[in-house]
Amino acid sequence: MTSLSTTVPLALIKAVVYCYDIITFPIYLLAQKPWARRRESAQRRARQLDPSGPYSPWVRALKHQVPDTHFVNACHTVDELWARAVREYGDRQCVGYRRVLAESDDRQPDGKVFRKRLLDDYRFLSYVEVDELVGVAANGLLALGVRPGDLVVIFAETRYEWMVSAQALWRIGATVGALYATLTDEAVVHGMCEMEVTHVITSVDLLTKLARVVDQVPSIKSMIYMEGPTEPDLAKLFPTQHNIRFTPFAEVLSLGADSQHVSGADHKPQADDTAVVMYTSGSTGRPKGVIITHSNIMAGIRAYFPIAQTFTRRDVYIAYLPLAHVYELMCELFVSAFGMPIGYGSPYSLTDRSTGLKPGCRGDAVLLKPTFICVVPLVLDGIRKGVGEQVASKGLLFRAFSDFCVSYKTYWTRKGYKTPLLDRLVFAKVAALLGGRVRLMSAGGAPLSPDTHEFIRACLDVALLQGYVRLMSAGGAPLSPDTHEFIRACLDVALLQGYGMTETVAAGCAMDFADLSVGNIGPPLEGIQIKLIDWPEGHYRAIDQPHPRGEIVIGGPVVAKGYYKNPELTSESFEVDGEGVRWFRTGDIGEILDNGSVRIVDRKKDLVKLPTGEYVTLGTTESVLKACPLVDNLCCYADPLHAYLIALIVVNEKQIRALATKLHKSGDMSFRELCADGEIVGRVLKEVRDWCRKGRLPTRQIPEKVVLCAEQWAPETGLVTAAMKLQRRAIADYYRQEINTLYGIGP
Repeated sequence: MTSLSTTVPLALIKAVVYCYDIITFPIYLLAQKPWARRRESAQRRARQLDPSGPYSPWVRALKHQVPDTHFVNACHTVDELWARAVREYGDRQCVGYRRVLAESDDRQPDGKVFRKRLLDDYRFLSYVEVDELVGVAANGLLALGVRPGDLVVIFAETRYEWMVSAQALWRIGATVGALYATLTDEAVVHGMCEMEVTHVITSVDLLTKLARVVDQVPSIKSMIYMEGPTEPDLAKLFPTQHNIRFTPFAEVLSLGADSQHVSGADHKPQADDTAVVMYTSGSTGRPKGVIITHSNIMAGIRAYFPIAQTFTRRDVYIAYLPLAHVYELMCELFVSAFGMPIGYGSPYSLTDRSTGLKPGCRGDAVLLKPTFICVVPLVLDGIRKGVGEQVASKGLLFRAFSDFCVSYKTYWTRKGYKTPLLDRLVFAKVAALLGGRVRLMSAGGAPLSPDTHEFIRACLDVALLQGYVRLMSAGGAPLSPDTHEFIRACLDVALLQGYGMTETVAAGCAMDFADLSVGNIGPPLEGIQIKLIDWPEGHYRAIDQPHPRGEIVIGGPVVAKGYYKNPELTSESFEVDGEGVRWFRTGDIGEILDNGSVRIVDRKKDLVKLPTGEYVTLGTTESVLKACPLVDNLCCYADPLHAYLIALIVVNEKQIRALATKLHKSGDMSFRELCADGEIVGRVLKEVRDWCRKGRLPTRQIPEKVVLCAEQWAPETGLVTAAMKLQRRAIADYYRQEINTLYGIGP
């Protein structure tokens, strides 16, 4: 029960606020014209090519304002696009980076080791300066034996040299083979052997990983490594690899500067040439190489024109997601085509509190002050939980006041109003975590919870696509509506949730700036068609009422050629219709809302039929529970032979230790021992089930039993992908004994 010391002060605060609302309402009404925002938000966003046919494709109904004369429309290849951007933007800032001044390993009390770095301030290179680097890098690669048509692997973290290397390869007509830096050794070997790679561009930090697998990839003849603060001991790392040439990236540039003319320098790629063979994260099995052409990438950039129409010369983009992921690659190519500077950062140095920074070193976002950021839902859920923990630590009154502020802003935002006074007095500190300028967040790749969407939109005041950050893009996994609401409230950003995949160059659907709703992925993007096909097993049909439902199939020039050296899987997932439109079957189940926006409601691979004949959707339960303060991550599991759902939960250590103190557990117990304690497991299960009921999940979707996992699921473990998507099969194998115990299955 809430005490009088909380309810009375909060009631007084609410009374003052409501009086303020009554007095200022006419002023806000006339100044902000909320009816115009509501009218824009309510307009129809997509239409069917044939309204009389339930299986007819849907296309975007909204028009963008990027002029037809923009040079992007005249470009056919990525190399041509870059050349035009250099001519257009010349001496304007292009890329920014931070040099590593010092680094050391810091061992935590729990045994974990974090590499701490002291970083310099940002240094920027202009478009012309970057183009000079691309030119000499291209000549240097030719001097090392790379030829037009060759497939060269880039296996490195996100840094400006990654993009310089890619542009250099495209300039000479070569193909980029993109592999995540966080792939398991097995996945790296699979990708490199499948591509029969001879040249690898990597970083000094990943040489140790390559040393473990190089004997299994005999085709490698040359390794180029981007330098770090220390020189690698190549003789120690590769004692028997005398047939491989190792070249520092700086030496490649020197070779290129000294080369007057090398055979192949005049070769230019064509629109249908392969630009990238991009390996998926492998969330449904072994990573697959997706064949992406130059024309696919150009179509993807044009598809996002509705977002580009809001860009200004004050905008700055922060790059920290893996460049080997199509989401980040397309974002960087997209913003550079419109003259937006890119500041390179890292997930380990993004804010002042990041684990990869030495004490006193400022975070990337704090220094850069970006206005546009791409995020994955797990990051947004983390922001929401982090804010919640800080608020909870300040007492019941502060927590109640915080909840009131978020609810208050969410209420007025839905009605088309802004809350500038509240943003300045309450939410400014939250927005300062990301530099204070974010206005646009983009979230995509999977559903974002409406609650989180609202929270981010309120706290950061960004259009989720919109704060000074003013644009935030979220992708990679589902974003719960709760998180969407929370972020939109606290950050006051435009938080645009989008949808796409590697096979469609991250293009499919996206929300627009005027959309005040949450819980959907918006209409099809420019030039893209979406259609629904029946999935009888899951009881989804395009003739369903009131909303058509079915498997989402994406068509248009963004659809990739297929899977590298995998014709069987290509024929299963890709097809060309009688009109020449290429289509890709996503495996996601969507429904078309009244205004033409699309909502993800299911995934074929996440649906499990129980012995009762009922179906459970694993992703639905996970989406709700990711917002629970006790949960850092989780994977739900259902055995078709048993009538209930279980959950494998990576619990929040701070929350579990607080619970242990409350239950009078010994302070000497390790985190792993606490996770195995029966009383703690029981309390967590109760909290989880209560949270699911609060999220209005049906009984069959609520876990009956849980496993508390002490391990963090990082990409290096093989339990999640580089985009933090669950590796369900790997997780089930890793926790097989615990799963069998919960289901009463003997050894």
